[in-house]
Amino acid sequence: MISRRQFVQRLLAAAFALTGGGALIMQILKKRESNETVVEAAGQKEIPQASVQPETVASGGKRLVLSFFLLSDVHISDNGTTTITDKLHSALKDISRFESPVDTIVFGGDITDVGREVDYKLFRKVLDKYKLPPMYANMGNHDFYDIWINSKGEWSDETMPNGKTDAMSRERFMKFFGYKDKPYMDVWINGVHLIMMSQEAYVQEKPEVGEGAWYSDEQLAWLESLMKSHEDGKPAFVFIHQPLPAPDMDGKPPQLLRAKEFRAILAPYKNVFVLSGHTHRNFATENHYNTQNSFHWFNNASVGKTRSADNPNVAQGMYVQIYNNEVVVRGREFSNQTWIESAKYNVALI
Repeated sequence: MISRRQFVQRLLAAAFALTGGGALIMQILKKRESNETVVEAAGQKEIPQASVQPETVASGGKRLVLSFFLLSDVHISDNGTTTITDKLHSALKDISRFESPVDTIVFGGDITDVGREVDYKLFRKVLDKYKLPPMYANMGNHDFYDIWINSKGEWSDETMPNGKTDAMSRERFMKFFGYKDKPYMDVWINGVHLIMMSQEAYVQEKPEVGEGAWYSDEQLAWLESLMKSHEDGKPAFVFIHQPLPAPDMDGKPPQLLRAKEFRAILAPYKNVFVLSGHTHRNFATENHYNTQNSFHWFNNASVGKTRSADNPNVAQGMYVQIYNNEVVVRGREFSNQTWIESAKYNVALI
């Protein structure tokens, strides 16, 4: 079995030969160490009804409309160790006993570390231990990584794609979450629109994509069509995995690649929130709210691999409350069931 260092070196060489972008991939690989109406890309289907929560009215008439958790970068893997699984258990225990309403959970990409069938089976085994609200998800780059695994369960870039395809990874993800035709979908809950966008291809189909998020013309047109229902200012929450580049730029791996088009679609609308993951940043030590766009962009931490120099047990996620007049975003530390006080953001709706 080759070492992770050898794998990285060989992947960089292959990426450089194919795309001229090896240095960019090096950067990301270094960082690796109420009733609901569900509208899919290809139609409608019903899913289990969200748990009914009493309408919460605070002083001054502020009314709670919807609350959800965003759990990004779980990185669950059936690899013989329990570190990541234990962190997921911590998060789900906290959420299942939470003192405030939780109407739904969104898993924000990199649910698995390599996207194998055994990893999804382990994920299901953990989920089944808890009573949880309806769950949704989008795909991250790691959810496509099965192409690097050979028949012996070892990393093997020499034989990539090892008899696998990106399509197999998409189908495995869609089957798990009950998505019919596409790995992206949207849902309205209590008048709030949740839009899950997914990376659609990886290096087996599109070598130039690298670790970036590639959205097809079809997916971008789908997003543009969905946003037309927000001319009245109803809140929209758009979930992506990879982060955006600087304003007025298209992204390069490991960012959202067609960023100019993505931003242009959202620009005409108010009360739009974009929620990303991928970077594993720590709520306790880093700012997670970017205000340089027409929309509000929040970058989540990681359940499985939040960056922390002194505490290996750190496992963090984002709790979002949508009121009739504002949105509150809070960082949660699952290892000890506490709020991260420096990570509380109040955004007025206009």
